[in-house]
Amino acid sequence: MEFRQLQYAIQIAQERNFSRAAEKLHIAQPSLSQQLSKLEKELGVLLFKRSTNSVELTHAGDVFVKKAQQIVDMADQLRREMEDIADMRKGRLVVGSLPMTGAHVLPHVLPAFREAYPNIEIVLIEETTRQLEQLTASGGTDVSLLSLPLIEPSLAYLPVIEEVICLAVPPDHPLAQYRDKAVSVSQLKDEPFILLKKGQGFRLIAHDMCAAAGFDPRIVFESANIDTVQALVAAGMGVAFLPKMVTRSDWQGRAPVYLRLEGNPTRTLVIAYRKGRYLSNAAEAFISTFRSTIDKIDLGK
Repeated sequence: MEFRQLQYAIQIAQERNFSRAAEKLHIAQPSLSQQLSKLEKELGVLLFKRSTNSVELTHAGDVFVKKAQQIVDMADQLRREMEDIADMRKGRLVVGSLPMTGAHVLPHVLPAFREAYPNIEIVLIEETTRQLEQLTASGGTDVSLLSLPLIEPSLAYLPVIEEVICLAVPPDHPLAQYRDKAVSVSQLKDEPFILLKKGQGFRLIAHDMCAAAGFDPRIVFESANIDTVQALVAAGMGVAFLPKMVTRSDWQGRAPVYLRLEGNPTRTLVIAYRKGRYLSNAAEAFISTFRSTIDKIDLGK
């Protein structure tokens, strides 16, 4: 059994198609089929059921691919550890981030990291909360910037930012005149809400805040973009909860009014990684750089 055969089987299982798997592996399809047949003959079991239109794992194949993935992951971690021994003269760090958070935090952190570690390649992946959790759990990212609560049980995390949540209302909203007075969430029971789309962590936070006040938010608009949410609030279409760091003072013309909420509710941003996974020197350095950089800047706390 060869290491490359493990990789071949994993790719076929992911693609469920020999042609696509061969393309991803950069080998000819006949060669891939030949290697798989050779592996199955050596093992004495059938790993995949082939048909004209599909390729499906057998029970033995399912067991094999799971174990093969563990071996490939261990080999990858060993490679990373050996690169660390080279004192970070080279390396690659895959960082996951929510678009909303990344746009306001990473422009401060990534330049500082690049200046300190110019030979570490940084790959940035922006996805929804749920997709990022799955990517991080499967090893698709080394670390990811997420907000609590996390749903994926296989993730560990380090808290990095505790951020105040505020309320955005239209400028002609009755509450807008009380800029120096805190608003109770329970006062918003009958308000139309503008929320981020499903899959975004802050949407869950907004729902939980309303639930704690005894009601479900009446959602009138949803958007994947936090600036669109704010623009719709400014246009009088509803109200929205916002992380303080995304509030803006540079709106052209009509702008939302930002109000303080009673109890000063917060959200916790964390750097998450897979439990039990070796954190490379590059990942440790990124976390250290993140914390030291954030401590020096004002994110609207």
